[in-house]
Amino acid sequence: MSADEELQEHAREAKEPFDKRVAATMAIIAATLAVVSVSGQIMTTHELLHQAKASDRWAQYQAKSIRRYSAEATKDILSSSKSDEALSGKYGKAIEHYKKDEEDIRKIAEGFEKESETAGQKALWLHFGEVFLEVAIVLSSLAILTKRNFMYWTAVLSGAVGVVLGCLALLV
Repeated sequence: MSADEELQEHAREAKEPFDKRVAATMAIIAATLAVVSVSGQIMTTHELLHQAKASDRWAQYQAKSIRRYSAEATKDILSSSKSDEALSGKYGKAIEHYKKDEEDIRKIAEGFEKESETAGQKALWLHFGEVFLEVAIVLSSLAILTKRNFMYWTAVLSGAVGVVLGCLALLV
């Protein structure tokens, strides 16, 4: 084997550890990306689910409000026509019952809205993390193609930012 061939072989071997390191990093980034991506989708689903539950409660609140208004109108008509006081009292109790129900339903609906907002914020952080992890995979691919250390470390930095953003979702 000539000296020139030996130098070329050593040059190829020197590049192989770099490729292996980048490939291993890409595998770790890809696994992390899968977790962050699925978590982001789950949080988006939770956001929509809680928003739907809140909408259902607001519809229930509106129905109770309409019933209360009807009871108030009926009580007013009965009061003005000097009808049976017991019947008028029955509508008075119904009005109080509807007011209490409205308040309870309002609190539940607002709770669902808050949960929806929280899930939406978590999903947003996870999606941002997902973007940085995807960029890290692209930069890792470029590092293998160009054999540039700078590209590799930029990919690692992008991956780290993605992981941090994904972790911040837990703190929201």
